[in-house]
Amino acid sequence: MDADDHDDVVRAELERVVRRWQQLPLDHALPAVPAVAAAVQGLADDVSDVCGVPRAPVPDLGPAVLMDQLRVMVFDWRAAGLPSAELGERLTGLRRALP
Repeated sequence: MDADDHDDVVRAELERVVRRWQQLPLDHALPAVPAVAAAVQGLADDVSDVCGVPRAPVPDLGPAVLMDQLRVMVFDWRAAGLPSAELGERLTGLRRALP
């Protein structure tokens, strides 16, 4: 699989995660918040490490904003030149972990 294929996987998986999150009733989404927030923080930490900046906590802005934070971290990950294949795998895992 070449880089373009991995980019397509990342785009598709990100949209699947976002769509799934939007479909979850609040009582199902709330228990999943810690896992999603941890995934977002993991992406942020990896970007910080590769860019040589100190790690910082991603602010807790609530479940309504979590997908926006995920989109930003995906953008930052790609801008930092980190591997798209790994990002696609992480997004797939996150989607599968959602209730």
